[in-house]
Amino acid sequence: MTSRFLRLLPLLFAVAALAACVRVNVYGDPDHAQAAMPDTLRVATYNVSLYSEEAGGLARRLEAGDDGARRVAAVLQRVRPDIVLVNEFDYVADGSAADLFQQRYLETAQPGGGRPLRYPYRYLAPVNTGVPSGLDLDRDGNVGGEGRARGNDAWGYGLHPGQYGMLVLSRHPIDAQAVRTFQLFKWKDLPGARRPMDPETGAPWYPDAVWEQLRLSSKSHWDVPVRTPAGTVHLLASHPTPPVFDGPERRNRARNADEIRFWQEYISGGELAWLCDDAGRCGGLRDGARFVIAGDLNNDPHDGDGVSEAIAGLLEHPRVLRHPAPRSPGAVHAALDAGGANLSHAGPHAHDTSDFGPQSGNLRVDYVLPSTGFEYLGGRVYWPAPDDPSAPIVEGSDHRLVWADLRIP
Repeated sequence: MTSRFLRLLPLLFAVAALAACVRVNVYGDPDHAQAAMPDTLRVATYNVSLYSEEAGGLARRLEAGDDGARRVAAVLQRVRPDIVLVNEFDYVADGSAADLFQQRYLETAQPGGGRPLRYPYRYLAPVNTGVPSGLDLDRDGNVGGEGRARGNDAWGYGLHPGQYGMLVLSRHPIDAQAVRTFQLFKWKDLPGARRPMDPETGAPWYPDAVWEQLRLSSKSHWDVPVRTPAGTVHLLASHPTPPVFDGPERRNRARNADEIRFWQEYISGGELAWLCDDAGRCGGLRDGARFVIAGDLNNDPHDGDGVSEAIAGLLEHPRVLRHPAPRSPGAVHAALDAGGANLSHAGPHAHDTSDFGPQSGNLRVDYVLPSTGFEYLGGRVYWPAPDDPSAPIVEGSDHRLVWADLRIP
């Protein structure tokens, strides 16, 4: 009997190890199954709310020691994505803010987090937020000004150039020479562009001279090729404007919808002579290329103020892999506890990725959408139930990290 037990002992250990791998792969514990499954890729998006209303303010926050940054780093240390798009991280051209976040937060074990986390590769680039347009975009009779008036006349709303920027962090090399950016792409060049109309006059909200110059992206649209062990994966990164903070012309609602629709056009491929990047290269993503669309898209398929057809068109695009919507237990608790707008929402609370308070409620606005050609192994929204010891770390932002585990068959 004893010898039989000894013969079975290795098998029992193997079963236990497999169970542990499955557990951590699903729930995103620090020692997740990536080490045991080297052919998988964990891709995430996270709106971290690491921005400042003053140029250089984020670096000063990080130098002084920032509790929000500690919590954000703790979440990343627990989930440990291989590639992550970070939204709302102020752009600093010399990379100093990104250096501080990497060295003082990610590479330091955080309370509630896990082991230190290092990303040897990253990509950051200019965005439209806070960049003066020289035009009266809000039609208040003035160009620029101070505070919100200045932000409203920037190419993308922001109080200084680079506010609410984007940052890509990766464990795998980024093909920087092949990156495509669409910061300068004109809204008018998108076929069927939703040009905002003035409901009082029936005329276009933006005069022709303005419409001819207006940029589509409120931040930027990036195609960032990452060289993974399983081949090149194109991270398609963006952060469309919220579909609110406008007037009866609903110019932000229209822009949000078309910023999302841009990706529909891009992944459809083809020559597309009108679709030219900032370097002058034209055309969509080549057929057969594997991609992951990631970002805070500020659009919920069921609730909120966005054009739901825009996000539905992306979710249902033939090149986007069909997979279950990621869920979390914390989102359900938060929605029911807050009540308010949540009680009238049509979408499943479990799918929500952000907490906008009682007026707007919780919404699903953050997405990781892999292309066909991947095997979807699972995904989740990192939003623990309130009785989970790690629950406090999600309070570093009003958004929650979303990830997908993928394999190339």
